[in-house]
Order: sequence, then C-alpha cells, then structure tokens
Amino acid sequence: MSMQATKPMASGPAAPSDAPAPGAVFADWQRRQRRQRLTVGLGQLLLLLVLLGLWELSARLQWANPLLTSRPTTVAKTLAQILGNGDLFKHTWVTLQETLISFVAGMIMALVIAVAIWWSEFLSRLLDPYLVVLNALPKIALGPIFYVWLGDRVSIYGMAIAIALVTGVIMLHAGFMQVDPEKIKLLHTLGASKWQVLWKVVMPASTPTIVATGKVALSLTLVGVIVGEFLSSKAGLGYMIIYGSQIFRMDLVMTSVVVLAILSALLYLVMQYLERLVLRRQR
Repeated sequence: MSMQATKPMASGPAAPSDAPAPGAVFADWQRRQRRQRLTVGLGQLLLLLVLLGLWELSARLQWANPLLTSRPTTVAKTLAQILGNGDLFKHTWVTLQETLISFVAGMIMALVIAVAIWWSEFLSRLLDPYLVVLNALPKIALGPIFYVWLGDRVSIYGMAIAIALVTGVIMLHAGFMQVDPEKIKLLHTLGASKWQVLWKVVMPASTPTIVATGKVALSLTLVGVIVGEFLSSKAGLGYMIIYGSQIFRMDLVMTSVVVLAILSALLYLVMQYLERLVLRRQR
C-alpha cells in the first residue's frame, strides 16, 4: 500500500498577492497628510488675499470711508515709514517684553496656587467661590485701580497677570484633579509622600494641561498688556493704537493692529513648537 505525502494545510487565510506593503500604506498616508496641509495653507493664504482685496476695493470705490477704515496700500506705506525710522522695532519690542515677563510671572504664580489648592482640600473649598467670582469679573475694570496702586509702568504687568492668572489657576487645578486616582492610590500604598505623588504622577500626567494652559495664558497676557498700554503706557503697540486714534491717523491705528496680529501669530507658532517638543520628549 503506497503512502502519499500530503501538503500541510495553511493555518489562516492567505494574504492577497496584490495587497500593498505596510511601508507603502504609510508612505501614501504621509503624502495625503502633506497634500492636506498644503491645501489648508493655500486656502488660508487665499482667504487672506481675498479679505485684503475686498478691504482695498471697498476703500477705493468709497463703499467705506478710507479716512475711517484706511486701506492695505496705505497701511503698507505707513509700515515702511515706521520701519524706516525705528518706531516699529521700539514699540513692538516694548509690547513683546511686557508680554513675556508677564506671561512667565503669571504662569509661575498660577502653578504655585494650583498646586496649593490641589495639596489642601480645605484651601480648595475655601478659594473655589472666589476663583469663580474673579474669573467672571471684567478685568478691565481693574485697570484704573492698578494704575493708582502700581504706577504707570508696573500697572501694565499687573493688568496682564490679572487677566491670565485666574483662568490659568482654574485650568491647572482641573487638570491636576483629573489625574488617574488609581495611580495616586498605588503610590500612597507604596508609602510615597504627597510631594512624591505630585512630582512622580500629577505633574507628568498634567503636562498636556500645563502646555494648553500656557497657550491660553499667553494670548490672555497679550490682551492684558494691550489693555494696560491703552491706560498708561508711553510706548508699545497699544500706545500706538491710542495715539493714532487721538490724532485721527487711522493708517497708524490699522498698521499697529496688523503688527499686533503678526506678533500674536508668531507667539502662537512658538507655543505650538514648544508643545510638540515637550509632548514628544514626554513620550
């Protein structure tokens, strides 16, 4: 009796021969992502050009009074003028310096207060209604008070910190409270102190919250600096806006607003880069 060899049966369904390799799928996904980013960037640029074109056209056709709204070509001439005489760098640097100093001081204060509230449940219950009230309070109303208390220069920093501080404390404390309680309980079981829990679990787990709070706080700080410059400054982009409106030079006002928008965009891009850097290192 002859024995015939039998072929072993496959343990699973065979992959189709025309299936793309994993590397090819990933490369195709990367190409689609690049195309999407390019399309979004071009769309944003096109939208900006359309808005500038409508602004220029409405002023030239007298749909809007150019004395009140100015126009892009006039803004470009004014920008070249203040760039040439050095006023642009002077006022932009003053605003940027005030913003960065206020931002760093405000973030440190917010972190300290948020950690103190997380540390003490009694302090959390004590300060919770005050934080809610302060967050709802229009911070601009504090401007004259800061001017009287702190003077014309320091009041700008006080205004900027006041606008960003309470929001930063609330966001940071909410992030601390959302840390996985099981991890905290595990460290307590192993005999860790509260200080070790803070540095080993709470702070690392709250890194995305801290970065997001920094992005929000930076924008709010810039708003506070401009408001402070409206009230008491002798230099800065806020001062240029107020000065231009007082002498009825709307081209100077609109140029200052454009420079402020560019500064805001650059600060946002810097914060985005720092966010990617910090989150990448955390992984």
